[in-house]
Amino acid sequence: MAKRLLPLLDRVLVEKLQPVNKSIGGVLLPDTATSKMSEGLVVATGPGRRNLQNGEVIPVNVKEGQKVLLPEYGGQPIKLENKEYQLYRDEEILGVLQD
Repeated sequence: MAKRLLPLLDRVLVEKLQPVNKSIGGVLLPDTATSKMSEGLVVATGPGRRNLQNGEVIPVNVKEGQKVLLPEYGGQPIKLENKEYQLYRDEEILGVLQD
């Protein structure tokens, strides 16, 4: 039975992506040449948080399947079925990466 975590409120479940360490030609790149940006793939999102004044739900800014830019620190590590994930609040995610 596969487990699936559905985040609550404005939380976002992210799978961190490994930085590219090979060039297109197959040459191994040193750590200094690879990007220091932390990227992730959104796996699941919560419905959003509630506005305290009128009770309406404020939706999460990202969608499942989007590549996002993550902060250097933060997030709650989660392990599901031998796979590592990070759980962030919507406001902690720095931006959406477009191809």
